[in-house]
Amino acid sequence: MTTTQPKSWRTAVQSLLPRSLRAQLLIFLLAAILLAGAVQGVLAYRSALDEADSLFDYHMQQTALALRSGLPPDARDLGQGLSGEDENHEFIVQVWTNEGLRIFESAVGAALPQIAVLGFANVQARGGTYRVFSLQTRSQVIQVAQNMAVRSGMARTLALRTLAPLGVMAPLLVLAVWWGVSRSLAPVERVRRQLARREADDLSPVSDAALPDEVQPLVTELNLLFERVQGAFAAQQHFVADAAHELRSPLAALRLQLQGLQRASDDGARAVAVERLSAGIDRATRLVEQLLTLARQEASAAGPTPTEAVDLRAVAQLALADVAPAAQARGMDMGLLESDPAPVPGRPEALRMLVRNLLDNAVKYTPPGGQVDLQLRHADGGQVELVVEDSGPGIAPEHRDRVMQRFVRETADNAPGSGLGLAIVQAIAQAHGASVGLDASPRLGGLRVTVRFPGVAVTPVA
Repeated sequence: MTTTQPKSWRTAVQSLLPRSLRAQLLIFLLAAILLAGAVQGVLAYRSALDEADSLFDYHMQQTALALRSGLPPDARDLGQGLSGEDENHEFIVQVWTNEGLRIFESAVGAALPQIAVLGFANVQARGGTYRVFSLQTRSQVIQVAQNMAVRSGMARTLALRTLAPLGVMAPLLVLAVWWGVSRSLAPVERVRRQLARREADDLSPVSDAALPDEVQPLVTELNLLFERVQGAFAAQQHFVADAAHELRSPLAALRLQLQGLQRASDDGARAVAVERLSAGIDRATRLVEQLLTLARQEASAAGPTPTEAVDLRAVAQLALADVAPAAQARGMDMGLLESDPAPVPGRPEALRMLVRNLLDNAVKYTPPGGQVDLQLRHADGGQVELVVEDSGPGIAPEHRDRVMQRFVRETADNAPGSGLGLAIVQAIAQAHGASVGLDASPRLGGLRVTVRFPGVAVTPVA
């Protein structure tokens, strides 16, 4: 019985977020703005309340100090005070003598109880709380009081006024964030429109002008992918064109050999026709295999250079074993000269095919009883050179560039082959960042092929 694991909170949050990068940025930034605005508003509100309280206390204190010498010792006969409708019970001033006799009050009937504490104190009176400041002079005690309900209301009004700029700036900040996000993502939208307008066979690079640093690597890799796909398409087109061109003659020869087999009048003629037909089929099969190999290697040449360290000496030994039966059948001396381990970056099977094609060409174009040698040596700069020499007729200097092309043969006319061996070698070498050079062998007199690989710093493989 299987149990369903509960989703993590991160997965749950990701499932709720929109897939649009613009929407995600706007949500996160707006949420951050709202949260920061709320925290700032609360802090500003509380700070404004505290400052208002301090300001009111300061005013009360200054009022009391202003009355220190302004009243006579006995002020009871100064008048009856204001009328009832003009009296202010929110802010009260009263004066006591040192003997405890009240000699002045700002509003009739608004007297507060006398307190013995000097300075600030909160007093319950008239059904509410009053903030009272008491100041003692030589002959009097002055009290200034303010209704806390009214005081708090005024403080809140002042505090709310401090939040008005924040309320005005918040929408402007939201608009600025929306504009900034849209402008920052405009290059991404431009790339999207470029790709949307393309035809299926348009593999030209995408413009990476004015792209942000976070997006430019993505477009760069996309252009590299287009380049590799274009190389693969080109290799496919070359293969189709080459196959259509080169298979016509072998297929026509096979048809003629089949007709010869059908017209054979006796067993001897029939056996000769069967042998010719079998040889023709082998040549056509070999040609198709080489065409497929060339197409694959040209396609891989458009990709990144391989970085796996491969011991080229071990690969060469395997390729020698592959070609040894053909060399023995022709009575040839073929072998690997003394060589050190040679690590190179590459693909083992492709490198084995490269060495095998070089040896196979040397065996085919060298007369029976000749000699083919293979050697690995280290060059300057850590490079590794693969050298194949033979005692055959060689290639004239003016023809050496042409033989690297498809279906070009500049050697013995009776040697079997399609002219694709060196083209395959060139394609594999390019895919590995290597170069191929042809010259005359000073030791054996025939052709010398040198493939120069970039070396890698690895521990040699025994």
